[in-house]
Amino acid sequence: MTPAKRAELFARLARADPEPKTELEYATPFQLLVAVILSAQATDKGVNLATRQLFRDAPTAAAIAALGEARLADYIKTIGLYKTKAKNVLATARILAANYAGEVPHDRAALEALPGVGRKTANVVLNVVFDEPTIAVDTHIFRVANRTGLAPGKDVRAVEDKLLRAVPAAFRQHAHHWLILLGRYVCKARKPDCPACLIRDLCAFKEKTA
Repeated sequence: MTPAKRAELFARLARADPEPKTELEYATPFQLLVAVILSAQATDKGVNLATRQLFRDAPTAAAIAALGEARLADYIKTIGLYKTKAKNVLATARILAANYAGEVPHDRAALEALPGVGRKTANVVLNVVFDEPTIAVDTHIFRVANRTGLAPGKDVRAVEDKLLRAVPAAFRQHAHHWLILLGRYVCKARKPDCPACLIRDLCAFKEKTA
């Protein structure tokens, strides 16, 4: 995809949705961090259903740390891999409560040192909370980047690195959300809705749906 096409692609997405937001529900940076940890191999809708009650009852790192693993697991048992996620969220809450006054650190290394937090989760937090132009490559972004020809790569890190080079600077802050929403609702895995796609004429995908 040429630089001109990439610029046009993001210009169209920006006109359609100037201020895209995460679909995860949260009130504080800590709650967003927990929600993103829980969202691995789960839908945002499913995470929101579980966290609404959790965050009402235990809104802070200290409150979640006080729950204990069994009680925390009971809140999130509808989410896949909930036992492992309960251990990670509990451990992360305890670290933040003890070492960071319950706040989320604005530091990639510190974030990735937390249990259950990898590069993708750190990128989401850095982008949404701290307004850094990071791009968290999930399955949707990986698919869109490869299918469209925007930033093809064999693994998520390769796609992330290519996207950071390919996305024009003016659009980098929101690129993460535009691409996720495009992949989630239009450029779907099994049957992309090409007729409804804003960028179909810029896309390199040969098997477009009619």
